[in-house]
Parts: sequence; C-alpha cells; structure tokens
Amino acid sequence: MLRASVREVSAALKEGHVTPTELCQQCLSLIKSTKFLNAYVTVAEETALKQAEESEKRHRRGYISPYNATVVQKLLDQGAVLLGKTNLDEFAMGSGSTDGIFGPVRNPWSYSRQYKGKSVPKSHSEDEESNWVITGGSSGGSAAAVSSFTCFAALGSDTGGSTRNPAAHCGVVGLKPTYGLISRHGLIPLVNSMDVPGILTRCVDDAAIVLGSLAGHDPKDSTTIQDNFKPFELPNLTDVSKLSIGIPKEYHAPGLSSEILALWSKAADLFKNAGAKVIEVSLPHTCYSIVCYHVLCTAEVASNMARFDGLEYGHRSDMNKSTESLYAATRREGFNDVVRGRILSGNFFLLKQNYENYFIKAQKVRRLIANDFVKVFRSGVDILLTPTTLSDAVPYMEFIKEDNRTRSAQDDILTQAANMAGLPAINVPTALSKRGLPVGLQFIGRSFQEKQLLTVAKWFEKQVKFPMIQLEEVKRHDRNVFQYQKSASFS
Repeated sequence: MLRASVREVSAALKEGHVTPTELCQQCLSLIKSTKFLNAYVTVAEETALKQAEESEKRHRRGYISPYNATVVQKLLDQGAVLLGKTNLDEFAMGSGSTDGIFGPVRNPWSYSRQYKGKSVPKSHSEDEESNWVITGGSSGGSAAAVSSFTCFAALGSDTGGSTRNPAAHCGVVGLKPTYGLISRHGLIPLVNSMDVPGILTRCVDDAAIVLGSLAGHDPKDSTTIQDNFKPFELPNLTDVSKLSIGIPKEYHAPGLSSEILALWSKAADLFKNAGAKVIEVSLPHTCYSIVCYHVLCTAEVASNMARFDGLEYGHRSDMNKSTESLYAATRREGFNDVVRGRILSGNFFLLKQNYENYFIKAQKVRRLIANDFVKVFRSGVDILLTPTTLSDAVPYMEFIKEDNRTRSAQDDILTQAANMAGLPAINVPTALSKRGLPVGLQFIGRSFQEKQLLTVAKWFEKQVKFPMIQLEEVKRHDRNVFQYQKSASFS
C-alpha cells in the first residue's frame, strides 16, 4: 500500500480496504526503519495517530472541507494526516540540504540497488557511510520522505528551485505553482516576492490532487489570487500534435553534463516524433538571471531576517548586558555562516550608496527576464522544456568541498528564472544516470495554466516510465529489505 499513489490510497480508504489508522501505522513504521536518511526532524507519532482516528470519525459521519485556510490547515481539514516535519537547509538557504541544524539529509537512492550496483568503492574500507549522495535542496527532507515511501506527498518551499532541485535528485515530481496560486501564510519568508509553497509527490496526478486541495484565495495572504480555483482532474492526453514545445537555447548552460544534454535532446525528439511542434527559442536575459537572483535574494533575506532579534521570534541569547549585546549575541548564535553571509551581502546591496546600482538595477533586469518569457509564450509556444539540474546528485563528501554560495549559484541556474517571472514549473523524473541515480527534466508553463502544464507533464511521465526505486536498507540500520516493482526505463 505504501507504494500506491494518492488517488489509489484515497480509493482504498473510501472502499474500506484500509483504515486511516492502519495506513498511518505503516508509514510511521517505515519512517522508523529509514531514520538514517535524516529526512524528518520531528515525527509526530501520537499526533498523527490521533489525526488518523479523527479522520476515521469524519469519514463515518461525512465531512465537507473548507477552502479558506492556510496550506497545512487545508490539508488537515480535508482529512490528511501529517506525519512530521522534514529536514532542510537552515532558513531554506542552500541547494543540498546539508546546512541545516539537524544535519544533512541522505538521498534514499544512495541505498538503492540501482546505485549500489553501479557504484565502485575507492577502497575496500569505503562503504555507504562515505559514498552516500545528497538530496539537493533546500527541501531535501521532503523529497527524501516521498522517495523513500514514508509518505505519499510532502510540502516544500520554492524560492529559486528548492522543490524542483531535490525532486530531480530524488526521482520524484516537484511542482512550483504560479506565484499567488497558493497561500504563503505560515511559510517562513526567504524572498517574499518569489517564495511559493512547493508540492512533492511520486506522480504527476498526485501533484494535481494536492494542488487542488491547496490552491485558491486566502484572506491572510494578499498576494493570492482573488478568483475561485476549481480543482481539476488531469485528462489522458493522446494527441500532442497541437502542442508547441519551446527549447530555450540559453539553458545549455556551462557545466551541463553531456548525459543530461543527451537526455534533454532525446526528450525533445520524443515530443517531435509524437507530432508536437518543437522549436528552439531564446530567452536572451537568462545569462544575467543568476546574478540578478542572488542580489534580490540576499536583499530580501536581510530584510526578512531582521525580525529574528531575540525579542519576538526564535532563539534568544542569555547575553543580557544590554539590548545591543542581546541582539548581536542572538543573531550570532541563531544563524549559521550561510545565513549570516547572505544577511551581510543583502545589507551591502541595500546601502544608500549601493541601492541604485545593485537593488534597483536587479529589479529592472528581473523585469527583462520576465518579459522574455512573455514574448516566447505570446509567440505561440505552449510549454518550455529544460533540464532541472546540471548533473545527477553528487556524493556528500564531494559536495561540501565547495561553499554554499558557489554551490547555490551552480544549482539554481536552471530553476530560479521561473521564480523571478512567477511562472509554474515542474520537475518530472525522466531516467537513471550511468551511476544509477535519478535525472529529471523541467517543464515551464504559462502563468496560472497549471492544468496545461501538468497535462503535458503527465503525458511525458507516461512515455518515459521512470523506474521505481529498489530501496535496500543498510544492514547495520535494519535487516529488512524493501523491494519494489521496477518498470521500463527511458534511457
């Protein structure tokens, strides 16, 4: 049952084949067995079981869910059981889920038969402890939780790719909705003008189901849409001849691996051979996007992090010699080097003598980037097809050789432009690399056209038949071996 989709589980619950409590207990059991992945920072076992019991009572008496709350409350009100809190980079600042206070998250594929069967230890003494790969970030815990079957769906945040990046590395679907489609109320802000709650699932249909539960106006978030959102069921697309797929030439970025480039080209050919119109397009300001993004990101970080002063939010230092010393000690103790570095950079860009040359100029470039997308979609292109990441997931020991800023600049390069333009984008797991690790491709759609985007993504997902993870736990953690059916591979 744990490998089923949200739709299949919902049907099983309605038909009485499994109860919410039984399903919850299965998930909690697997969470304990895969504790070494470090995907969860809190497991709310008692709360989850209580929610499952309440869900059973609601099912027996019937229940009408409201549509005017925040994302978590909407899920709870519609019968979802929240199993726990997942791990991530501190304040979502990172692209590896390696810089959180709870330690790094391990990619479940590190313990898969597909990866272990192809990885060659450098020495006889090297084992999984030094050979495991990162999940990507910043929402790596959520991606690992979905990938390892400990839950059916998870929430993340996406400011510059923090849902799509780990989704690509963990072999799951990662959806970044249009800015304003889902409420940000309750999401700790990183960059207010780009933050979007993200959705991670094991298939595109499930992403559509979760989106239908979360989308819509929220009076607590003035940036959400005013119009009513109607949940939709994705059709089974059979004819793509009327589709126009754009291939942005600027996304052939420096550092893009030959393996992903070949996969990107093969995916384009897949659409072309099926009858779709595939054309090369240009987004000319893409080359400036990563620099623009980091100026705007750090500037807003500096503003948002100002609230964590030890008086109202978060950690408070024991230093009480003066208010100034309390502020300084609290922020020194409460923020890691990555967060402090971004605060310093942001404050530099916001200085009076720098404001026009950095922040205002970056805002102007952001407008040019957004206009590039507008022009391409107005030309008749329906969907853009791009890589999600430059390569497959790298080993943790290799990842930490470079600093967070360098890694983020590399890993966000293919994803952050969609955030600056406020457009919907989704990662679809596509194939396994030569090392036996997941590789995903990204689809970018028109603003508020999630149904079209997800319909195309579903068609592509059906064509590529991404293989399911064959997760074999490390023997020293648990002797049980989890085996899952493998489907055909797109390679």
